[in-house]
Amino acid sequence: MLDKIIVTYICLKLYFSNIFFMITMKTLLGDITSIQTGYSFRSRLTPLEIGTISVIQMKDLAPDNRVDCSNLARINLSKLKSHHFVKPGDLVFRSRGQVATSAILLDDPGKAVVAAPLLWIRLKGNSVLPEYLNWFINQTHAQFYLASRAKGTAQKMISKEVLDNMEVFVPPLDRQKMIIELAGLLEDELKIMHKLASCRKQYVSNVLMQLVKDG
Repeated sequence: MLDKIIVTYICLKLYFSNIFFMITMKTLLGDITSIQTGYSFRSRLTPLEIGTISVIQMKDLAPDNRVDCSNLARINLSKLKSHHFVKPGDLVFRSRGQVATSAILLDDPGKAVVAAPLLWIRLKGNSVLPEYLNWFINQTHAQFYLASRAKGTAQKMISKEVLDNMEVFVPPLDRQKMIIELAGLLEDELKIMHKLASCRKQYVSNVLMQLVKDG
């Protein structure tokens, strides 16, 4: 029942948005963002219990494409300037590996740097919402572009230049907000359906086991 309600809500939102249709612009990612390589450490990180700087690594990029700040490594590092530190709204991009997706930083990690080989993306201006850009990079259109330009076989690599030249569709802000909202609803629906399937499986398993016991 709940899934039908969500689907109906999505259809209505899409219908009414088309009434007020506005042209979507196209631009290059490098024109609307600043893309920087992560900080290169000369030696392997040795986390400290009490450190002045947090470090965002590959392990901190959660499956739901958000940066998980709950267990960031902390170190002491001097001679860093303000432009080295990330802030909420920045995106962290997986530039190496089989998955070339981004994750958004929503929490404030304090003084934190992104470790290489990750890239980090910061929007210029306010014409694009960070949540929308994060969603767009992880969609089929952008993923196809990235996959077609990845270098390497066992270890895929996406260069900063490839990201700079990726075409981005930029709808009006109200359309971006709607897309973010609907994408969130879809994720909620998938989680609910997965939980229901898990509960159903456990219930059927218990019933079958009871039949075995009853002989």
